[in-house]
Amino acid sequence: MAKILIIEDNPDIRENMAEILELAGYEVITAENGKEGVDAAIKNRPDLILCDIMMPVLDGYGVLHMVQRNKDLQSTPFIFLTAKSERTEIRKGMELGADDYITKPFDSTELLNAIEVRLKKAERIKKFFPGSLDGVNQLISVTYGKDYLEELRKDRTINRYKKKQIIYTEGNHPSRLFYIQKGKVKTFKRNDDGKELIVGLYAAGDFLGYLPLMEGKTYRETAEALDDVELALIPRSEFEELLGSNPVVMKKFMGILASNIDEKAEQLLATAYNSLRKKVADTLVTLHNKYNPQDDAAFQIDLSRENLAAIAGVAKESLIRMLSELKDEKLISLEGSKIKILNYNKLEQMFN
Repeated sequence: MAKILIIEDNPDIRENMAEILELAGYEVITAENGKEGVDAAIKNRPDLILCDIMMPVLDGYGVLHMVQRNKDLQSTPFIFLTAKSERTEIRKGMELGADDYITKPFDSTELLNAIEVRLKKAERIKKFFPGSLDGVNQLISVTYGKDYLEELRKDRTINRYKKKQIIYTEGNHPSRLFYIQKGKVKTFKRNDDGKELIVGLYAAGDFLGYLPLMEGKTYRETAEALDDVELALIPRSEFEELLGSNPVVMKKFMGILASNIDEKAEQLLATAYNSLRKKVADTLVTLHNKYNPQDDAAFQIDLSRENLAAIAGVAKESLIRMLSELKDEKLISLEGSKIKILNYNKLEQMFN
């Protein structure tokens, strides 16, 4: 049973709405002013909030601001109720992040339809989305019913890069977003001794270089083509417009980036504490998952030993020795630089 919070200072309207929603099968909580409404929202964590704008103590805009500052309530659908129908009031509410706007007087059907639509959309948004811009694209499609990123990346200038060619360099200022139409890309950093550590792997369908655009900072790593690559170029201004015009998407984007940071932390822990055997096994599994999402039985990992060692965070000589051991155990096969996984499950469940 969905839980609805009604924040309305007019007792007749508040009681009438509560009765309609209870008859429709919703659990209803009511508050007679904005301050009480915020307290009730924090305490009860409703599935949706209906809120009047003109109220004593704290108006509806103030309630929305407080709700959005609370991490437990940020994704809660928020519908404004108001007797004002001026366009400026509607735009102000939507720009602040409201999900919908109902003008008084309204009938029960209009109210129930608006609630049902927002609850269904909120439920779809709660689904897991992949930790990539493809996941953001799925989110946008669910939220707005439109493939914004498809429009963003189509009909673009295409840059082509040869294997080992640099795409951008650490310390440079970003001016565009890259979309990979073909090929594979790595991002890496070097320490003072020149040793390389690969920090990101990208394939066709991925966007590249979005974090420094969001932060307004320089690139933190260098990007290099792992094979022949085709990149669609998207101007920075258009990418920023997409994020700026979609507050829900921006919030989800930040959550996805936070998830990516957690993954990087796990990667660092693995590099620091895992055995050589497990580091190499995990690297092969990661590459298989990244570049063979369809689980093609004929797929082979085709990367230089230097790149494999940089991904695993081990010395090249150690990597070569461990690949030989895994081959002897019939977990992988080797054909020149190409590696084919023969026993995925055993590699994935490799112990330290």
